[in-house]
Amino acid sequence: MRLKDKAIVVTGATKGIGRGIAEVLAKEGASLLLSGRNVEEGEALVREIKNAGNQAGFIKADISQTEECFAMIDKAVEIYGKIDGLVNNAGIFPYFEYMDTTDEVFDRVLATNTKGPFFAIQRTLKYMMEQKGGSIVNIGSTHWEVGSKMLSAYSVSKGALHTLTRHVAHHFAGFGIRCNWITVGWVLTPGEMSRIEKGDNDPDWLHDGASKIIPSGKMQTPEDIANTCIFLLSDESVQVTGTDIKVNGGLHIP
Repeated sequence: MRLKDKAIVVTGATKGIGRGIAEVLAKEGASLLLSGRNVEEGEALVREIKNAGNQAGFIKADISQTEECFAMIDKAVEIYGKIDGLVNNAGIFPYFEYMDTTDEVFDRVLATNTKGPFFAIQRTLKYMMEQKGGSIVNIGSTHWEVGSKMLSAYSVSKGALHTLTRHVAHHFAGFGIRCNWITVGWVLTPGEMSRIEKGDNDPDWLHDGASKIIPSGKMQTPEDIANTCIFLLSDESVQVTGTDIKVNGGLHIP
């Protein structure tokens, strides 16, 4: 129960990495407000968490919309009277090479992956500054530095989020607020499986292919990411801010 009595918001919590994070944080005693665009999946996850004896609520939110970001954070404070943690997990990654990326695609990716976290953090800081403490965790990617040829806009969006992480860490540490980044590697999620199935690759290739590409010999899981979130959101990391923790099996070590 390392997160007992901590009020934490997790974005993009209805599936994949976000769902894994939510499930693990709940088991550690966190009081959660989960956000996402799929109400049915969100409410089903809340029921699952509550049936296990833990606390959670859901709010429908499209984080590309600033007012919905504000409403999400305000709702957490309304329910729990405070906000101790924010996990910026929601993100999109449409596959387009640089030369094929349109204005519409670029704006959509940056609105969700960069603008959303920017304003969710801004609203969160308002409350955390008053509380004199809190922890923000940004879910990043190995793509933030150079990125895959097919993920140009996504790579740019994550690069900006990496900069934002350090900016917040440096300028708000005096309020007892931490802001950290997790470099996520190749995670086996339903979304990743769906992408592989729609392409030319056999899903069975994932495990064999990953074992040859990832130095650790296996793909990461949502639980791997969640376990790192526990540390960063708990009081154990009270002096940890501005860090880049790589949960990628050694896939990318600059």
